[in-house]
Amino acid sequence: MAVSQGQGDGASLVDVAGASSVDVAGFIDRQPVGGFQIKLLLTCAAVLFLDGFDTQAIGYVAPALAKEWGLSKAALGPVFSAGLFGLMIGALVFGPLADRIGRKKIIIFSTLAFGIGTLATAFIGDVNTLLAIRFLTGLGLGGAMPNAVAMTSEFSPHRRRATMVMVMFCGFSIGAALGGLLAAALIPQFGWRSVFAVGGIAPLLLVPILARRLPESVRFLALTGRAPARVAELLGQIDRNAGFTAATKFVVHEPQLAGMPVLHLFREGRMLPTLLLWVVFFMSLLDLYFLSNWLPTVLNDLGASVSSAALIGSMLQVGGVVGTFALGSIIDRFSFRALALVYFVAVFAIGAIGQLGHSVALVTAAIFAAGFCIVGGQIAANALAAGFYPTSVRATGVGWALGIGRVGSIVGPLVGGALLTAKWSTGSVFMAAATAAMCAALAAFSLSRLAGMGGGKGADQPSSINARLRTAAAAN
Repeated sequence: MAVSQGQGDGASLVDVAGASSVDVAGFIDRQPVGGFQIKLLLTCAAVLFLDGFDTQAIGYVAPALAKEWGLSKAALGPVFSAGLFGLMIGALVFGPLADRIGRKKIIIFSTLAFGIGTLATAFIGDVNTLLAIRFLTGLGLGGAMPNAVAMTSEFSPHRRRATMVMVMFCGFSIGAALGGLLAAALIPQFGWRSVFAVGGIAPLLLVPILARRLPESVRFLALTGRAPARVAELLGQIDRNAGFTAATKFVVHEPQLAGMPVLHLFREGRMLPTLLLWVVFFMSLLDLYFLSNWLPTVLNDLGASVSSAALIGSMLQVGGVVGTFALGSIIDRFSFRALALVYFVAVFAIGAIGQLGHSVALVTAAIFAAGFCIVGGQIAANALAAGFYPTSVRATGVGWALGIGRVGSIVGPLVGGALLTAKWSTGSVFMAAATAAMCAALAAFSLSRLAGMGGGKGADQPSSINARLRTAAAAN
């Protein structure tokens, strides 16, 4: 039987037989961010870099594809949404599965799946096949994201967790932005298929590296009681001065939640925060994918060339990268209160896009600002969701939030296509998109009020949602 020798902050324990017991989460929390964690972050970022590239590629090639195949704007909506529907299913299925069998296996499988699917897209010749391939590709894309978030979160000290996850998630934004730059360079020379060829080969080359270099989540291993020697090895890489004996026991002070992981998202005070998180994700991803998919086409209609439209549209993701780095420490300190403010600013940035189409410089600035807020805000929401849920349902919590958000990402392109087909003005279409950002801002504000985040405490701190609304659950 173990007895605590600390204040509940992760101190080591000693059992009556004299064998040490190490609180894995507390051990990680006491360490500075070191080389091992940075390498892990970069590895997960590489997965999301390719995830972002392959997810956004269809939006950048859409004008050229539509011209070659004679497709209307309305016909492009289902093409955009097929992949996003696969992303939704992948997140909903592979999040809970990873909580059962581990993060590493799902990340490797997902990367292999979306690599094969993206490469196959380069060889198709009709819309029906494109819809099927984009859906299957989306399954892999959707499975990789929540598990990369969970993996990075579980190796990060709580005081830097949001920053670490957000920096890692920059890989997605950089990959998506590079997709626009690469599309602008490749399409005029080699055609739209070349973009998918590059986007498919790269993940396949990454798979053997992941199999060799990516560790399993140390908190997952400790919680499930698997491979204690491997847990000791991983903690030893985080702190080279740590010494563990064969008798050392590794523990995570969280319940091993039995039954269907999804049900635990609504227990022990999690129901209302979970539903509000889903609103944030739904509205945020609705805006993100509306903008990602339709900006190049709208800009092309306003007179920009295909290459110029792709280049200007990529500013959405460039703004997202800048926003992520700028917001990381702020989110760690102020959590959902800061997130609400970011989405509120997004309302004005998105609305401005529809009013500034006459000026390349001004519309580029508005798109950059929208990316700063919407992409940066979404990445912050990912980090906050990962910090909210306990280890045994963390991938499920993040995966289902992303899965519900993917419903928004499906609705966004479809609504955009319908409004454009109905001859709504560009200004009116973007004002409608700004309304979604306002809904995300209100939901984030409600979460900050529920958490009672006075004093700027983060999501893993005593006055936060975790403690106030999940008092029966163990702290992260």
